[in-house]
Amino acid sequence: MTTAFLRTVILYFILMIGLRLMGKRQIGELEPSELVLTLIISDLAAVPMQDFGIPLVNGLFPIATLLCLSMLLSFFSLKSVRFRALVCGRPTVIIREGKVLQQNMARNRFTVDELLEQLRSQGYSDLSAVKYAILETSGQVSVLPYTKASPITPQVVQMEVQDDVTLPVLLINDGHVMSANLSASGYDRTWLDRQLKDRRLTSPRQVFFMTVDEAGAVVCVAKEATA
Repeated sequence: MTTAFLRTVILYFILMIGLRLMGKRQIGELEPSELVLTLIISDLAAVPMQDFGIPLVNGLFPIATLLCLSMLLSFFSLKSVRFRALVCGRPTVIIREGKVLQQNMARNRFTVDELLEQLRSQGYSDLSAVKYAILETSGQVSVLPYTKASPITPQVVQMEVQDDVTLPVLLINDGHVMSANLSASGYDRTWLDRQLKDRRLTSPRQVFFMTVDEAGAVVCVAKEATA
């Protein structure tokens, strides 16, 4: 039992490190080579987890080889546009000037149902509102509508607006004070305690989360009372 536990833990962390090296992507955003790599690695890891007769190194070595190969492919993809196109493919225009390019859809085995689903997910139920639609290498569709169908923005109506977007910084996370964030925001523990006192809170442990933005606005959510 102990052997099974240790082998599973080791393989788990090896896989976590490997996937972390692949970068921050969601499953739907994986390139074909990355998706294949993920599937193969998961299969390789399952074998030494279940069969204790196989030395653990026999499972780790091919996983490490695949991860190195993935990093090597990523390196060449960064250096060569042609190599990147060969490995990852190229985006394909499937709607141009409002016209559906059926040959491009057939070449990518992209069905009408999938196209309509992607358009609906982005808020477009009418094909006539779409000027361009591009099938990305991740399988997602980027939609560029006609100007008349675009959402109204201050820029479109030439309205002068004040840019009031600020970036909140997390100061308390589930009862724990983020000291580095507090200092980086220009505040200290005395200021934080005063903020808690103003909200009738006696300890950071009572706070679910607290943020402060660049304008000094504080958002504080207290923990809910447990039954």
